[in-house]
Amino acid sequence: MTKTVLIMGGGMGGLTAAHELAERGFAVTVIEPRAIVGGKARSYGVAGSAVGSRRELPAEHGFRFFPGFYKHVPDTMSRIPIENSRNGVLDHLVEATKFLLARANGSDPAFYLKLPHNPAQFIDALKTMFTPMGISPLEMAFFAKKMLDLLTSCDARRLAELEKISWWNFIDAPNQSSAYRDILARGATRSLVALRAEEGSARTVGTVLAQLIFDFGRGNLDRLLDGPTNEVWIDPWKTHLESLGVTFVHGAKITAIHADNASKHVSKVTVTKADHSTQDYTADCFVAAMPLEVLRPLLSPSMLALAPKLGGLRRLKTAWMNGIQFYLKRDIPLTHGHALYVDSPWALTSISQAQFWKSRLANYGDGEVRGILSVDISDWDTPGIVYGKPAKELTTREEIRDEVWAQLSAALNDHGHSVLDPSDIVGFALDESIILPNPSGVTNLEPLLINTVDSWRFRPTAVTEIANFYLAADFVQTHTDLATMEGANEAARRAVNGILDWSGSTSAKCGVFPLQEPAVFAPLKVADQFFFDLGLAHR
Repeated sequence: MTKTVLIMGGGMGGLTAAHELAERGFAVTVIEPRAIVGGKARSYGVAGSAVGSRRELPAEHGFRFFPGFYKHVPDTMSRIPIENSRNGVLDHLVEATKFLLARANGSDPAFYLKLPHNPAQFIDALKTMFTPMGISPLEMAFFAKKMLDLLTSCDARRLAELEKISWWNFIDAPNQSSAYRDILARGATRSLVALRAEEGSARTVGTVLAQLIFDFGRGNLDRLLDGPTNEVWIDPWKTHLESLGVTFVHGAKITAIHADNASKHVSKVTVTKADHSTQDYTADCFVAAMPLEVLRPLLSPSMLALAPKLGGLRRLKTAWMNGIQFYLKRDIPLTHGHALYVDSPWALTSISQAQFWKSRLANYGDGEVRGILSVDISDWDTPGIVYGKPAKELTTREEIRDEVWAQLSAALNDHGHSVLDPSDIVGFALDESIILPNPSGVTNLEPLLINTVDSWRFRPTAVTEIANFYLAADFVQTHTDLATMEGANEAARRAVNGILDWSGSTSAKCGVFPLQEPAVFAPLKVADQFFFDLGLAHR
């Protein structure tokens, strides 16, 4: 008899689990509270922005970033068929070639992400290398030594020691220059995963930063989609899953998960629909593919009694990383890749979308938009430069818009250059999960897990202590170890492998790919394991 699986959530984890299960013959139902799937990875139309036969202007929770060390997401994308494509949706990935480091009252170097292709690029790259960054050679050497300390530490030492120290202290940021702190401490953390260097685990930050450095060496550091996320990826994915027999139930919010103490299983879930009616769903297995802040209130005493390790979820911390898009009357590329605003109070990063999109922006909105500057806000707690308040304390979306534009302008419109002009703005969209106006302060419906010091032990595995209850979310313990779509995809694969074991299925297991580090470090890690087992310090 075909086993049935109910997946709670249609984000990256839920879609991945549905994909892997459907390919292996399971009957899958996905419950999703929104009208569209995609979760934090989704894009959506700005209501009322379409004129005539054009599509609504595309908005998003935040821009997509596909570094080279991502293996799970690209593997899934390659198995989503689209017309005239050998590699499926994977062919919608395009490479960025540069990375801009923007600073107020300082030079804004654009670094090549790949080896130069012609003499002009080579000369340009040399100029960038010698651009004053404010980090001394001694500081760079010290930082390189700390990275080598991490890479030559065995996995057991990383977990026992580096997991328990912050990135800030591990690289000795308090005793280094302000440029060192801005670029190598804060710039490497909060702008990537909304994580403060002072509280982020050195194990997690250092390991992921090392992967990005290796990606740079391999020439595949930065990839992006060539169109709005749902248009070129998520919608074709859903269509493919439906062709495999997956059923989607939209507009239904999970309001209760019922655990049966006698059988030690989850027996059913209750959903509440838009008309406030309720309905119970049963299945052989249940997969929670929902964000941390959504799952935690659903963990009843009965569930925690059967799965005590889930209690650790209450110890995990979240932060905000949400996007805002500026729709412009002219395209402002800035650079052929991402821009990091290292000294912006709100830890801004951006991407100019039009240069990467195959779809013509004239097909959206009123046809007059020629550029989209998509910006991620990673710090909502630091006062800004216009209103002197953190983003969380502002009262309108327009105030947040003005503050972000001012911080971008401060970094780009210096040294007599006027890169950004407010007259170019024809509209904007702040992430729909940011709820304003709100008399009690800004509300965020989709915060992000952050890897704080010593938090790994509180994160559950995909296979829980309840035999038919699994987790496919970015807070699960994974090789990726970061709240990203790659982490959620890997967690879903681990959950499906657990279901395969539980059901006795003979289907092949899902691929789970560990992070790769250069082989030159392997013997040094083996030696360090010997020292660690003897209780000796890293050498």
